[in-house]
Amino acid sequence: MTLPAEFHDIAKRVNNWGRWGTDDEIGTLNLVTDEVVREAARTVRSGRRVPLALPLQQDGVQTGMIPGRVNPLHSMVQINQELFGPGTVATSDDVVTMGLQAATHWDALTHASHSGKIYNGRSADTVTAHARAAFSGIDKVRHVVSRAVLLDVARAHGVDRLPGGHAVTPHDLEAAEEFASVRVRSGDVVLVRTGQMRVYLGGDKHAYGYPSPGLSVRTPEWFHAREAAAVANDTLTFEIVPPEIEDLWLPVHALHLVEMGMLQGQNWNLEELSEVCAQERRYAFLLSAMPEPFVGGTGTPVAPVAIL
Repeated sequence: MTLPAEFHDIAKRVNNWGRWGTDDEIGTLNLVTDEVVREAARTVRSGRRVPLALPLQQDGVQTGMIPGRVNPLHSMVQINQELFGPGTVATSDDVVTMGLQAATHWDALTHASHSGKIYNGRSADTVTAHARAAFSGIDKVRHVVSRAVLLDVARAHGVDRLPGGHAVTPHDLEAAEEFASVRVRSGDVVLVRTGQMRVYLGGDKHAYGYPSPGLSVRTPEWFHAREAAAVANDTLTFEIVPPEIEDLWLPVHALHLVEMGMLQGQNWNLEELSEVCAQERRYAFLLSAMPEPFVGGTGTPVAPVAIL
């Protein structure tokens, strides 16, 4: 099945290829300037820190729906071993095998392709088993520190969680801005809360994945107009599942990662942050969400921290 004309029309309107040069590999993170970071630092008032990552554990968020995306398999390789002889200092080491997108993570720009292309018009064939992502791998992202805005769509609707099948539209995003008395501006990282994480935290892992609320194919143009640097949410698939347009799977991935060059985050735990922002009536804050620099990686686990 070829991508429909509607998708290609949106793609043309949000396309950033060449905007920061033909050699660019980080896309909208170019919008996070020194001035943006200085302004982000000024949002810190109380110094309160809120972690946004899920624990890395074998009984994790993955359900098997996505082949190969395994939860962390954690093993000890030495336990209290006296490497330099009896009576010396002992050490313990461990090893882990996991999908880089298994838990709270960023998708690199090479995570998605369409029509044989990745971000900035490069060939999708540059992603190989040997070289992995030769361009725009997650290791090219040296920092993600900026002002972030929580758009708490669920609270703006007056509910704990949006129902499965709710497509978050630009209207929803603007209603969440109005609810929070905040406006997304250039260089911001946008965190969109649907409340879907409550399902996983409540123990129903399979219901967390499908069907799921998520971002509508109408939202990339909104993020493009606001010049968001990155977007993350609290769902397994990021966008609405099943899709709005029949048989058009993952169009938001393609529009964000391929056309816009915008990092996309999934499985972020925004529940505590929602409570803290509601208590303080502040929905803009400093965010540190540094990616692990896996060379050639198409994604990476991340342990984000919001600083209020």
